[in-house]
Amino acid sequence: MKSKTWFAGCIALLIGTLTFAQSYKPKAGYVPDSDTAVQIAEAVLAPVYGKNQIESERPFGAWLKEGVWTVSGTLHCAGAKGSPNAHCDGGVAVVEISKDDGRILSMMHGK
Repeated sequence: MKSKTWFAGCIALLIGTLTFAQSYKPKAGYVPDSDTAVQIAEAVLAPVYGKNQIESERPFGAWLKEGVWTVSGTLHCAGAKGSPNAHCDGGVAVVEISKDDGRILSMMHGK
């Protein structure tokens, strides 16, 4: 009889724990800063566009607006020699990431 009571108690404890368990959510969200946003962006971009392509767009910048990180690569112009007014053809990867839960909201690459 004691073993049945003990077993029932364990089951009740397990069910109670599962019922009232709450997942941890950081106060600053799962993507608290720009460094984290860039790391996530590079991780999801590389399998889609290729590791070499994504590495060639470094450094990536990240900006937070209304709870969404926008992460964008850098377009490097051949022969521009650092000129801020240089025009070159091409595009960069852009990813939007939810600061709150880390979801990828959109991902694209310009041409």
